[in-house]
Amino acid sequence: MSRIVPLVLLTLATAVAALVPRSSLADESKAVLITGASTGIGRHLAETLAGAGYRVYAGARKEKDLAALNAIDNITAVRLDVTSQDEVDAAVDLVSSSGGLWGLVNNAGVGGGGSIIDTPIEDQKFVYDVNVEGVYRTTKAFAPLVMKSKGRIVTTGSIAGTISWGGGSAYAGSKHAMEAYTDALAEEMAPHGVSVSVIEPGNYKSNIRRSSVSRQMAQHQAAGGEISDEMKTQLEQTTARELSFKEPDDVSKAFMHALFDDAPLRRYVVVPNQEEQGWTIGAKINELVQLNSWGPYSYSRDELVKMLDEALAAPSEG
Repeated sequence: MSRIVPLVLLTLATAVAALVPRSSLADESKAVLITGASTGIGRHLAETLAGAGYRVYAGARKEKDLAALNAIDNITAVRLDVTSQDEVDAAVDLVSSSGGLWGLVNNAGVGGGGSIIDTPIEDQKFVYDVNVEGVYRTTKAFAPLVMKSKGRIVTTGSIAGTISWGGGSAYAGSKHAMEAYTDALAEEMAPHGVSVSVIEPGNYKSNIRRSSVSRQMAQHQAAGGEISDEMKTQLEQTTARELSFKEPDDVSKAFMHALFDDAPLRRYVVVPNQEEQGWTIGAKINELVQLNSWGPYSYSRDELVKMLDEALAAPSEG
C-alpha cells in the first residue's frame, strides 16, 4: 500500500502538468492586463486566467461591466478606454503600484465599416482609433513594465488580417495593420527578452458584430432617423448568427500558450472548422501567386516549393 500511494500521486501530478503550458510554477503569480475584457473573447480569457490562479487586470468602460468583473476572484477591473490617454496612464499607475506586469493582451476592438464609397470617414476613423491607435497607445504605455519582467505582449488579430471582402475594408484593414505591428514590435522587443504574438481567431461567439450593428443604429437615431423594421431584423439576424458560433475556448487556449509557454509562436490561427482554415491559407497562397506574377524576378514553381520547404523546416518564431 505504501508504494501505491506515491505512484497514484505521481500519476495525478503528471496528468495535471500535461494541461499546463510549459512554464515554471512561479508563472501563477504573474499578472496579465487585458483590454476589452467586458465581453466575448476578452471576458472568456479573463475568466480562464483567473480560474487558473493568475492575477488579472481586466479593462472595461461601463460601470456594470466593471462591477461584474470585480466580482470574480483574482480579477481587478480597470476603467480603460484605449482611445483615452488619461485612462491608459491611470491604468499604468494602478498596475505599477500593485506589483508590476508580466503580460499585456491588446484585445479591445470594434467591428464596423461598410463600402468604401458609402462609409463616412468618421466611421472608418473610429475603427482605426480603437483597433490600431488604441493598440499602439496601450503598448507604448505598458511596454516598460513588460520589459522589466521580460514578459509577453499578445494582440487579438483576426483571420481578417489575411482575408478581406467588399464592405470589410475598415475592419480587415485594421487587422492587417496588426500583422505588420506584430512583426515590427517582435523585432524591437527581442533584445529586451519580450516575446510578441498575435492570435488570429475565426468566427467564435463574441459581441463584436452585435455591437457594430447597435452602434450604427444609435448613430442613425442620434442623427434624427427612425429605427426601421429592416434595421431591427438586421440586429436580430446578427445576434442569432453570433450566438450560433462556438465558445472561444480554443482562442483562450492559444492565448495561454502565447502568454506562458516556453516556446511561444509569433502567430496563432484559431478557427472553428477546416473551412475557415482553408479561407485563410488560401488567401495567403493567392496573394503569393499575385506577388509572383509580374516582373523579371519571378520564381518558378519549383523555386517556390523549395522556399516553402525551407520555411517549414525552419524553427517557429516567437
